[in-house]
Amino acid sequence: MHTNTNALNNLSLRGSDSDRSNLKNGIASPSARNDINCVRIKRGLYLLILLLIFTFSPVSIYCEEYKIETGDVVAVTVYEQPDLSTKARLDSTGEITFPLIGNVQIGGLSVNEAVKKITSLLEKDYLVNPQVSIFIEEYHPKKVFVMGFVNKPGEYELFKDRPTTVLEAITMAGGFKQGAAQNGTKIIRKEGSGQATIPVKITDIMQKGRQEENIALKPGDVIFVPESFF
Repeated sequence: MHTNTNALNNLSLRGSDSDRSNLKNGIASPSARNDINCVRIKRGLYLLILLLIFTFSPVSIYCEEYKIETGDVVAVTVYEQPDLSTKARLDSTGEITFPLIGNVQIGGLSVNEAVKKITSLLEKDYLVNPQVSIFIEEYHPKKVFVMGFVNKPGEYELFKDRPTTVLEAITMAGGFKQGAAQNGTKIIRKEGSGQATIPVKITDIMQKGRQEENIALKPGDVIFVPESFF
């Protein structure tokens, strides 16, 4: 049996001296074959995880968990009820004024919780089975979210007097964890009704000085750092 030399050179061999000798002669021992199979399995798992990342993006996950805050601008719509469509900034008490209902406290609620609250209030006296949706149009203060393999994942404010770059946001989050796939870093950005994924090559910035890769962030951006599996 012939074994790919490059693949074998990349393995961390745990076998005996005879195993190593066999590998040099192009003969794969059972332990070496196990190592090769492990590498293949890890690669398969890595591809599966990447697929899950794109299917269940951090933007969607975060929006479900994000708590609406004072100063945020929300757009509230009710299906087939255009007169009820409202765009409002939460006041200092976390309230907005909504047609028919009046003042509604949604500060501190997730988007899903706020939808349920407004739906319940409309159902109580005004509409049958209203279909309410809420979209956060502006986060205040301007924040980005750093997630994944960093030391302190969470939300961070952008600088007020100048742009904040992706590396600066990762630094705010305590830097990369050991085992982070730094070159797998990506920015997930809301664009219209959809979202864009922007890859970031960290080594190009840090080792090659390519500052054009050190992208300036926009409010609501999610920086996601995956785990390395190799």
